[in-house]
Amino acid sequence: MGKVLMKGNEALAEAAIRAGVDGFFAYPITPQNEVGEYLSLHLPEAGGVFVQAESELGAINMVFGAAAAGKRAMTSSSGPGISLKQEGISTLAGAEMPCVIVNMTRGGPGLGNIAPAQSDYFQATKGGGHGDYHCIVLAPSTIQELVDFMFEAFPLAEKWRLPVMILGDGALGQMMEPVDFRGRERLADSRKQPEWALTGAKGRKPHLVKSLFLHGDDLYHFNLRQQEKWEKIQAEEPKLELVAMEDADYAIAAFGSMGRIAGSVIDLARAEGIKLGLIRPLTLWPFPNKAIAELVGDGTLLQRILTVEMNLGQMVEDVRLAVNGKIPVDFFGSPGGRVPMPEEVLAELHKIIG
Repeated sequence: MGKVLMKGNEALAEAAIRAGVDGFFAYPITPQNEVGEYLSLHLPEAGGVFVQAESELGAINMVFGAAAAGKRAMTSSSGPGISLKQEGISTLAGAEMPCVIVNMTRGGPGLGNIAPAQSDYFQATKGGGHGDYHCIVLAPSTIQELVDFMFEAFPLAEKWRLPVMILGDGALGQMMEPVDFRGRERLADSRKQPEWALTGAKGRKPHLVKSLFLHGDDLYHFNLRQQEKWEKIQAEEPKLELVAMEDADYAIAAFGSMGRIAGSVIDLARAEGIKLGLIRPLTLWPFPNKAIAELVGDGTLLQRILTVEMNLGQMVEDVRLAVNGKIPVDFFGSPGGRVPMPEEVLAELHKIIG
């Protein structure tokens, strides 16, 4: 089979099946309901388990149970639903349980609306729940990337024993595009039983899956070990896409769906003779600080970066940290589920470069 036209949410769900998900634990919220709907029909056919939970809290704790049994576990939600899952996500990270969580972001705060937004960046990249922890966060901008990132998500989660979040948005979940699944057939599971899996004693020394440390400095030392792990992830896993940066005087920094819109801005700007490029982080955590710093160099390469987001200013903080004051980093935001037009972004670029 070649390319097939699919809605983003359904393509993501099909990719999860082919990537070997064992259990999906659902609770409905627009604009990601098609993920659970598709998996409820097709995951049992592939030998997996679909459970409609009684709440978001129930769903994320079912993910914990399946992950502790050594299974590939997944859930998805949007905005307020992800907020309700935060205690469970923190507990998964504290117990070092791998899983995949999808957030098709909607406008906020509160219940907001069902339009696409990028206002959950802080929540996804700065922990979101209580305590010191991180999730690995992947930011697709096309439906093909939704599919491709799903095949990366479970291996990353299992490699680092962390939750991995795919941070999409309502537009990406609802739009339709051709998707190529060639070479992505679901294979028989050849993974070894993971070391953390609870299978009953079975002649081995018993062990616990937990995030509770009540004795002495146990939690202190656990957190220091987690910090060492984060440093390794930050060294090994950052990914960045660069577009038209070879001769760029100016750059737009954008992620996800905004990265698509930025491509049109580049075309408009270059038609006017403005040498504009795109910096698009594919991993929001770990953020590609080193690669962005190298683009800036000693401050004589790029002249300026305009960070464009569908929020009031979140990723811009990480861009500024990466640049470390060597060049100006400006911001243009469009909050509340409103998607900016390329011409608006170009007008903002005109303002800042005079």
